[in-house]
Amino acid sequence: MNKMIKGLFATALLTLFTGHAQETDEALGVTDSTSSTNRVKLDGIAAVIGDYVILESDIDKTLFDLKNQGASTEDITRCGLLGKLMEDRLYAHQAVQDSLLVSDEMVNAQSDRQIQQLVAQVGSMEKVLRFYKKPDVESFRSELFEINKLRMLSEKMQSKIVEDIEVTPEEVRQFFYNIPEDERPVFGAELEIAQTQIVKQPQAPEEEKLKVINQLKEIKQDVEENDASFKVKAILYTRDDASRANGGMYSITKETQFVKEFKDVAFSLQEGEVSEPFETIYGYHIIYVEKVRGQERDVRHILLIPEVPQSAIDKAVQELDTIRQQVLDGKYTFADAAVNFSDEKETKFDGGLLRNPINFDSRFELTKMDPTLYNQVRNIKDGEISRPIREDDPRGGPPKFKIMKISNRYDEHKADFAKDYLKIQELALREKQFKAIKEWMAEHIEDTYIHVNEDNRTCNFANNWVKE
Repeated sequence: MNKMIKGLFATALLTLFTGHAQETDEALGVTDSTSSTNRVKLDGIAAVIGDYVILESDIDKTLFDLKNQGASTEDITRCGLLGKLMEDRLYAHQAVQDSLLVSDEMVNAQSDRQIQQLVAQVGSMEKVLRFYKKPDVESFRSELFEINKLRMLSEKMQSKIVEDIEVTPEEVRQFFYNIPEDERPVFGAELEIAQTQIVKQPQAPEEEKLKVINQLKEIKQDVEENDASFKVKAILYTRDDASRANGGMYSITKETQFVKEFKDVAFSLQEGEVSEPFETIYGYHIIYVEKVRGQERDVRHILLIPEVPQSAIDKAVQELDTIRQQVLDGKYTFADAAVNFSDEKETKFDGGLLRNPINFDSRFELTKMDPTLYNQVRNIKDGEISRPIREDDPRGGPPKFKIMKISNRYDEHKADFAKDYLKIQELALREKQFKAIKEWMAEHIEDTYIHVNEDNRTCNFANNWVKE
């Protein structure tokens, strides 16, 4: 349960809004027929951890968010949720004590990304404010700022606790052989995928590139000379679906995870300036700097993507068919073909081998595989090289094509120390980190002011929050 809740806290956009129990009831469609006494209890203090207060309504809102995210709440209790909220606040409290600070710029950038995602999902800022019952953007941002700051402090403290923890080969061996044989983990069926992202990426011709560059120059000229609205232009023309509804707006710092070319241009401009057209891996952009706040900038951008003609797509498919046949005829090995012909730098120099982003191993457990990747490989037989597979760009850019091969297939099996060493090493590291966190938690609970409301003191907490 804790793992599920921790995952939610890392990704949920708007959890733990405090002091608005009635809003939660309305969102759940519940008519309030409780007495005023019950209402006071609902909005009362559940616990205090250092400088942080947890309200009863915080627990209700967290449960509501879990349900709203589609998570199963059958085995989740109020006591369990309260325990998780107390853990997060203890981490955040100690982070402040240890001067593990999070800059306001980083928190604001995270909040802005979340707001932009919400706007993209529901269509407008007005709908977002209405759903969360906030009177204006500033009050929404302010409350979201406090939520994100607490979460980021908590995560920073947890990372600090485990950052230096490592496991030796001997510790891995002891961990594995201390598990009774009939209790050792079973690893699901896996595939090892050689993927020649002999990826062929169809290219737009120069005349198409020039067309979008000229269109962006015309938009820039209209904004600068005729006072046209950059926001309106972005809504009308940008191919960036994530920011279109918000007029192309992003709030960024130099730490924001955007491509280097985009940030270089954004931070070279003064407030009110519009950039010249420039290229990134996504297409061609212009940027307008709307506001500068210290190390943070509010920018609007317009993305245009040159059209790729069918002839370029046909050429990419034909090239892959030729390469596939050359591998089948023995002219190249699959790995050599990847090095020589693939357009994808990330895999070509590894012989086309696709790495699992979770652990950088070459194996992918079927039940945890990305659905898009699974659909691409599920019908490929062992040793077979697929026909060209089309992969569309979710941003609306040109598709890419690839041929793929299953190198090895591993059936579901009980853990084997030699064959599954990397997975066993990961499990051993997690156990060592878990023990370190438990020890840290026990020590700091004793040293921190903690008060648990009388009604919650009977909870069977995993930690000694009531200090009995």
